[in-house]
Amino acid sequence: MDLARTFESIVIIFNPNSTGDAPKLAEQLRDRLGELLTYTPEIELQPTGHAGHAVTLAHDAAAGGGNVLIVSVSGDGGYNEVVNGVMRAGNPNAVCAVMAAGNANDHRRTTGTMPLAEAIAQGRVRRIDLLRIHTGRGPDTPAEYAHSYIGFGLTPVMAIDLEKGSKGALKEMVSVVRTFSKFQPFEIRQTDRKRRKFDSIVFANIAEMAKYATLSEADDKLSDGKFEVVIFPHMPKWRVLLTALRATTQGLGNQPSVSSYEFTTLKPLPYQIDGEVKSVDAGTFVKVECVPSALPILG
Repeated sequence: MDLARTFESIVIIFNPNSTGDAPKLAEQLRDRLGELLTYTPEIELQPTGHAGHAVTLAHDAAAGGGNVLIVSVSGDGGYNEVVNGVMRAGNPNAVCAVMAAGNANDHRRTTGTMPLAEAIAQGRVRRIDLLRIHTGRGPDTPAEYAHSYIGFGLTPVMAIDLEKGSKGALKEMVSVVRTFSKFQPFEIRQTDRKRRKFDSIVFANIAEMAKYATLSEADDKLSDGKFEVVIFPHMPKWRVLLTALRATTQGLGNQPSVSSYEFTTLKPLPYQIDGEVKSVDAGTFVKVECVPSALPILG
């Protein structure tokens, strides 16, 4: 843990159309910091205007240099954008934080240690690992960071279907059942050149995801230089359902920990990164790696 930090500026990024009342939470955080802080940084509220805008806002805030704290008032997807913007800026004095204002809020729920305003006032910065996914070979291949997880297979397919409908417990359940009934496994080529079929692969930096599922016992390992690999080989659907039920009730227990994982896609494949769905083309080399202690955070 670093020494207690103070900040020249605090930038609070939020989605004005958030389902979690982000504008109000952002204003409340600004006002609370005015009461708690013993110094007077510049505090700026910055609403996003479109998808991906938080990457630009966070990058610009961090790229200016100096001791800056960039807070994402959002869910996991909004925080992912902020983290990627900060990492691209390359400012070692930039610190990140998240205030939950989304649907799942897996990262904040599993990593938070105290109310955010109080944590900022105390200034006790700690570092956590990040996941980084490369899609393609060579030094110029696209790379993106994840603070919590990257999932292939059943996880992103269900997420796509959930996004098509309205949020809400009953509608979420209906969407999951409908998608699961139509789900087909995916096949990849692993580093031993063999083709293998899976229902799901999740690379997890946190122990929980999707509000309910406990993936592993990794809750105290956010800075160990490794991530957990949670694999569902292709199996009958009734067994997938039993495994999912175990994840939501007692958890899946200890999972293998690695520092990197590589494979090649055989068909176009969607994946979910911190709640946001993306895709890779057929024949794409994919590498997921841990970036140890990459992100300074508060909270």
